[in-house]
Amino acid sequence: MKNLNRVWTVRVSAGSVLGLLACVVLVPYVTLTRGAAPLECLLCAGLGGTAGAATLPFADDGKTLLLRSGIHFMVTSALFLLLMVQFYGWDWAVLLLLEGMLALLYALIWMGRWIGWYVEVMQLRTLLGLDAGPSPLKWRETLPYLPFALLLCLILPLLLRWAEHEIQRGSFLELPVLSGVLYPYVFLPVGGFFSGVSLGKRQGVCPLYPALCVVFVLVFVRMACFFSNMADEMLVLIAVFSTLGGNVLGWMYRRAVPKK
Repeated sequence: MKNLNRVWTVRVSAGSVLGLLACVVLVPYVTLTRGAAPLECLLCAGLGGTAGAATLPFADDGKTLLLRSGIHFMVTSALFLLLMVQFYGWDWAVLLLLEGMLALLYALIWMGRWIGWYVEVMQLRTLLGLDAGPSPLKWRETLPYLPFALLLCLILPLLLRWAEHEIQRGSFLELPVLSGVLYPYVFLPVGGFFSGVSLGKRQGVCPLYPALCVVFVLVFVRMACFFSNMADEMLVLIAVFSTLGGNVLGWMYRRAVPKK
């Protein structure tokens, strides 16, 4: 415990010093008219301290990891917001844009560290002769369902649109029954729901599957150029709720039914 506290103290202190130095050096060049104010120096030191804390090893379990990461991001975000107020005032449009950029950067760094940590855990489990556990975000478990998602969310609607285009040539019928009625209200929700249930029963919650379905639907929306009687945004919502709902329901069934 003492060693851990010493590591915390050293890394946070080093980060605070580096943040303070960055403030003294960079702020005069940003403002062009004045040096760094005491409050700006204090906020930069605080941001440096949070950056130093971010270099500490990840927690041993997922819940603690998410809790610590959430608290760390909230503190970092608050300090960054107060620092940006010193330059831009309370212009919420600018502040929200900057906070969004910070969140994206934070997510990228966090994911990079998490993947490295996860790979190390898998290697240790393999060396100990244990099951390596699920892949990151269960991408390997989701991979067998990729062809079905491609067929359901991209190839099928494109074929239906093409078929309707051919059928409607020289015909007075303009209602796209296949792509405007059957696909969004039958094929997509039913296929998405039951494929999500199948995946959830076998592998648990796999967030990449709904994400893949949404990506394929968005590609279809961009490629489709024929008449449709429904808003394109509805296809995205239907894909999300049907696949995610089915996946969660399948996971709940897996937990409720004991393994034989």
